[in-house]
Amino acid sequence: MSISSELPARNVRPFWPPLMAGVALGLVLLLTFVLTGHGLGATGASTRMTAWLGLAVAPAVTQANSYLGPMVAGGNPLASWISWQVIGVAIGALAAAFLGGRFRVQLDGARSVGAPRRLAAALGGGLLAGFGARVAAGCTSGLGLSGAATLAIAAFVFLGLFFATGLIVSRLVKGV
Repeated sequence: MSISSELPARNVRPFWPPLMAGVALGLVLLLTFVLTGHGLGATGASTRMTAWLGLAVAPAVTQANSYLGPMVAGGNPLASWISWQVIGVAIGALAAAFLGGRFRVQLDGARSVGAPRRLAAALGGGLLAGFGARVAAGCTSGLGLSGAATLAIAAFVFLGLFFATGLIVSRLVKGV
């Protein structure tokens, strides 16, 4: 008996058409610029989380740090708009997954490479992407999306290199 016949049937709603999703994302980005004066982003929230943890563990060192110090100077670094944006995105994604009938916990690629190796690769890739996003002064949503919307040259260089690196690493990892 296959696994799929043992699971209860789910009412899975289809994804939005790509054009409609792109237009909706563009409108959200425009609305964000109009209402807040800045674009979307995500990696700033992880930096603020680091500043918050640093303030809790080693306040003097964190305050003296030239990178994290300004984030903690005004009090709680998690009170920033970017922290609330990331929380809102997480809640919105969870709600959309439930409403669309697509919520499930799974580990993609575990069968082909094994769960421990897949988890290590995902963690390593995430750390490298996060480090690169901080060095580039933005992530794919902050620098790529918001920067491209303002026609920033750095955004187009970042996006081109991001996709090219992804293609190259994919070939190396998959051995194609």
